[in-house]
Amino acid sequence: MSPAATPAARRALRALLPVLLAALALPLLAAAPARATGYRYWSFWEWSAGAWTYQQQGPAVYRPQDGGVDGWRFAVSPDGGSDAARPGATGDFAAICAATPAQAGRKRVAVVLDFGTPADAPSGGRPPARRTVCAVVPTDANSAEVLAATVPPLRYDGSGVLCAIAGYPESGCGEVVDAAAPASAAPAAGKSGSGPALGAAAGGAVVVLIAVGAVLQTRRRRRP
Repeated sequence: MSPAATPAARRALRALLPVLLAALALPLLAAAPARATGYRYWSFWEWSAGAWTYQQQGPAVYRPQDGGVDGWRFAVSPDGGSDAARPGATGDFAAICAATPAQAGRKRVAVVLDFGTPADAPSGGRPPARRTVCAVVPTDANSAEVLAATVPPLRYDGSGVLCAIAGYPESGCGEVVDAAAPASAAPAAGKSGSGPALGAAAGGAVVVLIAVGAVLQTRRRRRP
């Protein structure tokens, strides 16, 4: 290559460096541990067609029908929606309210309370055992009134968000919990994972960078 062409070639090679560095950085970013943000709170569910359905209305608005089943689960979950942790027990109204006779002018509502696991509990907390109750309440009672009649005390924050049922948890309300992705997300033993992929990509990028450096050094020596 003639000396006159060398500066243009060097500029072209230098222009490739950001691309090569980006190729090296992308695997590093992909290999970073995933972070999941959740909230520690009571989620509200309705038993419908043999499964728990996330309740779209708040307990102060929703009015369960006679024979309905309200479900509550305390856990670290996303901020609302069906991805939240479901109650661990089925909503069997016939079983829960079997010993509670119907009353004229009132309705029976089964309630399933799942206090979650020790991993869901606030620091130092111990979740009570799961329980079910059969509420007998006025026919126009909403789900908040069902809770107040059967599993007090309830605790709300200044915005009216339900923070505690049956006194659990004793403190806190919807705290943000930032945790690393669970170990189950890691590749199984013997399977390829982000480690080998990172090594190959990083090694390849380093080899290319070294090659570019060698070419530049050689062309510097050839310059008059």
